[in-house]
Amino acid sequence: MTQTTDLRGVVPEQDGRSGPGGLVLGLLLLGQFMAILDVNIVNVALPTMRADLHASGAGLQLIVAGYTIAYAVLLITGARLGDIAGHRRMYHAGLAAFTVLSLACGLAPSTWPLVGFRFLQGAGAALMTPQVMSMIQRNFTGAARARALGLYSAMIAGGVVVGQAAGGVLVSADLFGAGWRTVFLVNVPIGLVLLVAGPRLLPRDDGGARGGDLDLRGLLTLTPAVLLFVVPLILGHELGWPLWGWFSLAASAAFLAAFVAVERGVAARGGRPLFSPRVLRAPRLLPACGALMLAPGTWGTFLFTTTLHLQGDLRMTPLRSGLAFVPCVAAFALVGLNWQRLPARWHRRVIPVGFTIAAAGYLCVGPLAGGGAGYEALTAVIGLGLGVMSIVMTVGLEHVPAGDAADASGLLLTLMQISQVIGIATIGTLFLTAAESSGSTRHAEYVTGWALGAVALVGTVCTVLLASGPAAARDA
Repeated sequence: MTQTTDLRGVVPEQDGRSGPGGLVLGLLLLGQFMAILDVNIVNVALPTMRADLHASGAGLQLIVAGYTIAYAVLLITGARLGDIAGHRRMYHAGLAAFTVLSLACGLAPSTWPLVGFRFLQGAGAALMTPQVMSMIQRNFTGAARARALGLYSAMIAGGVVVGQAAGGVLVSADLFGAGWRTVFLVNVPIGLVLLVAGPRLLPRDDGGARGGDLDLRGLLTLTPAVLLFVVPLILGHELGWPLWGWFSLAASAAFLAAFVAVERGVAARGGRPLFSPRVLRAPRLLPACGALMLAPGTWGTFLFTTTLHLQGDLRMTPLRSGLAFVPCVAAFALVGLNWQRLPARWHRRVIPVGFTIAAAGYLCVGPLAGGGAGYEALTAVIGLGLGVMSIVMTVGLEHVPAGDAADASGLLLTLMQISQVIGIATIGTLFLTAAESSGSTRHAEYVTGWALGAVALVGTVCTVLLASGPAAARDA
């Protein structure tokens, strides 16, 4: 990609990891990491929350999914606001909101205020994180940009698994008797440090350089489309699948159709839509979208269901269940941070291999659900396979025109988050139903393992398409 606008603060290609460039990248990635961490850091704390807040199953699911719903719905809007008002300014605004709402979550007196704060916390994260990719694109070039994007991709997916282990450590440490509240309060000092350092380190950019107004009609059709789809899936199991849930799903489809029509109309009039349809014409982007809809969805669901199993039938402490995912963290980092060392012709070819490995790991979840070293090794196998998500994002974006890079990256991030909501709402419900009917979460792990394996195999098909084509032929 070519650099497009203000080049102040460009990092030299020779070294994107030291000096001012390294500090800028570290600051951006730490904000991104903190936002992604909060997607799953609460998983380990769910049983403790249930006991302390007397939360229902639906309440627990909304504590997890509420953040992700708001985050997913508003990511594209956050990217657009960065174009209008300036990426640096929106990064700081989102970071401030995220930090304040983390404090509010940590002080929440009951389930439903916590659910509300989680929605708002996700909105703050959605305002902050799209600016990270945009500022990397603006301030890094050549080899330094490639390294930055590799670290960015690894940080996104790695934050999910690190959150699982960190949640266990924080809940078990019970700092100041705060219990589960520390999984939210830990963000406050980190956020304050970033808010102090950001204005000193982050390069300025010209807000409004790309012009246009916020596409409110697009926002007002996309938001209900996602909400009306996800809410009945989350609450349906708890409420016995009421009739209103099916009407909600139908209304979601209508709003989605309206969103597509609105965006096409705005683009046809020469305006700036919330999401430009032309972005989808970029080579390899659609297969990357398919892969990134499936992989994070399976992994987020695996974390949700497995945490309940480890702390349920296997009676592990929050710390012990969190540490069970450490091998996965190591395996994911091994792939995510080292894939660029492979010959260029192998980059696309290893993606289907990774998804196949992940699928095999999921299929072994049931037989190894008794725990022990085999189960922890299994998480490493799954992490090894899903580590190729870093490659998927890089390959999916490499042919996107510079002017559409923010829209494309926003789309990929949005799909990754929505997929986790859908996964928890569907396969998570399957797990809860199987556990209730059999009286054993171990039996439920068999059911969900096969379901997750099947979804990962569909992802393998998407990655085969991603690995094929003219560019792949040139690499051969």
